[in-house]
Amino acid sequence: LCSECGQFHLLLDNHLYNFQDEVDDELICHICLQPLLQPMDTPCGHTYCFKCLENFMQEYNFCPMDRKKLSFQQCHKSSLLVRNLLDKLVVFCPFKAECQQTMQRCELEAHLQNRCPGFKKYKSELQRKKNPISKGREDPPTKVETSTPKDPEVPSGGSSLVAESSAAAAVSLGTAEPGLVNPAFEETEEGENLPQRTSLVAETNTIEIHREDPEEELGMRIVGGKDTPLGNIVVQEVLRDSVIATDGRIAPGDHILEVNGVNISSVTHCQAVSFLRHPGPVLHLMVLQEKGFSNKTAQQDSISATNREVIHVTLIKRDRSEPLGIKLIRKTDEAGIFILDLLEGGLAAKNGKLSRNDRVLSINGQDLRQGTPEAAAQIIQSTESRVNFVVLRQPGVQLSEPVEEGSTSNSSSSSNGGSPVHHRRRLDQNHYRRKSSYQKASFTVAIKKEPKESLGITIGGGRDNKNKLPIYVTSVQPIGCLFRDGRIKRGDVLLSINGIDLTQLNYYDAVSALKSNAASHSVVLKALEIVSLSSTEPSLDIKEQGFSWSPLWITWLGLPTYLHCCQDIILTKGNLESWGFSIVGGFEESKGNQPFFIKTIVPGTPAFRDRKLKCGDEIVAVNGVPAIGMSNSELIPMLKEQRNKVTLTVVSWPGSLV
Repeated sequence: LCSECGQFHLLLDNHLYNFQDEVDDELICHICLQPLLQPMDTPCGHTYCFKCLENFMQEYNFCPMDRKKLSFQQCHKSSLLVRNLLDKLVVFCPFKAECQQTMQRCELEAHLQNRCPGFKKYKSELQRKKNPISKGREDPPTKVETSTPKDPEVPSGGSSLVAESSAAAAVSLGTAEPGLVNPAFEETEEGENLPQRTSLVAETNTIEIHREDPEEELGMRIVGGKDTPLGNIVVQEVLRDSVIATDGRIAPGDHILEVNGVNISSVTHCQAVSFLRHPGPVLHLMVLQEKGFSNKTAQQDSISATNREVIHVTLIKRDRSEPLGIKLIRKTDEAGIFILDLLEGGLAAKNGKLSRNDRVLSINGQDLRQGTPEAAAQIIQSTESRVNFVVLRQPGVQLSEPVEEGSTSNSSSSSNGGSPVHHRRRLDQNHYRRKSSYQKASFTVAIKKEPKESLGITIGGGRDNKNKLPIYVTSVQPIGCLFRDGRIKRGDVLLSINGIDLTQLNYYDAVSALKSNAASHSVVLKALEIVSLSSTEPSLDIKEQGFSWSPLWITWLGLPTYLHCCQDIILTKGNLESWGFSIVGGFEESKGNQPFFIKTIVPGTPAFRDRKLKCGDEIVAVNGVPAIGMSNSELIPMLKEQRNKVTLTVVSWPGSLV
């Protein structure tokens, strides 16, 4: 509860007031449609609330009214006369049951703190409820959690394997997601003596972020999570002038492995958002950062057989789709492929003859001494039954014990090699399958109202937004007819009002349509509910108190395809270059159709230089050919066949803000 206005609202949202009289339209903000608060004038002569304009300018670079080019720095406070007129507006005390007083808006805070019996009663009741909880059940909200989490969904065995290495040690990018075959690592067929890009170099770094305000948002958007095909938590975007941008060490494409010592490499998207939004003056992040390719020639791969033994191992699959349960990675100091882990219960672990840190020399007779995990994955996935490994082992050398992956011990997965995952908890699939219970049917709300009564909602999105989002509700304020009705919720997508289609409108046109139709005696709204977190997921409402609200990235994955707004991205490259991105997803028999997502974008490649493609983007089509229904093994060859130019049709959803 806000101590200034006596109403419930997010920390960064505007205060809410119950006005005694109808407020003149000239004193209304055309973003939130409420009387102005901390009014700011634009050079083009329009006035908005300070917070409304600040939030709007984070997404757009024009004035909401006339769409003239605008930056926040060009705006200035309204005149003292306007501010005094607004402060003198008469409001009701929000505690109507105990206090029926009215006063000027500028006097409400002092009234609540010193004279209001209702607010005094509320504070005393809150104190009585709060004390037993804070002593017996939970830590103070501003304390940074640095111990391992109690939630069984989060790995409790310490840090991940990569995180246990030294903070700046160079490692190779090893992912544990299904179906990852990477066009970024395509090897050239031209010129046998040319350097081969056999290794993608990455580093783990521990980064300490300091915040003067412990509740200030970090200013980055994230995608991924174990309940999506991406698996890992990936930074999609760093916002300008934010805490992260000022620090300068975290960039889009970085994988976040740990937050304050807690391993988040195998948590759901919502859990990761919760960890990253936890307030505190200091935040310790361990991130995996790609540095690009390292060039190696075949002559650099001279292998000393001293103290090493060559071992032959045969694994027999019951059918082509059975996973082996092997994770494969690259190393920066040696060419080739190494076994990172054997998953418990998998075919390789049951066989018992392969070991961690074995170097794979060949699979089914195909030489992989200069190979990549992607090449190994294709060989394994195309094999019907017998998979013959030849590996090189140095006695006494093994990687550290792997961390148990939470509650997924019965599953099997692969990284840039091995076979795809086929056994995951069914709950996870609903977050990214196109036809699932995650999607909600549209519903219609018909309301009878007074002509002067406002709808009482704020909205976001619009097709002029950089992500071309549909119009959605950002808040339902307790002063309008929609709050009284109770059916429209924060996060709902608005489809139409009184028969006027809102799905293709830009932001300002949608505001105008809502405002003009709100003046009638009856309003019919058609909406779509897309926010539907699993009952096993924690609610993020409590953790959002310091954040301007916007839907989580994962909620957009449930949006019906007719509301998608696709864009074409054209990439070009030279004959000796690779495209520079990896993908996950695609059709699998056990899961059906999954979307294809951009997993990584490699520095120094065409995809990186183009700047339009982002981690978490969904690939809808390649050169006009729809990707829906394709398997990974069908889409990858199509990408590799494009020698110098490819057109990717993608849908880009904004990552969750932390």
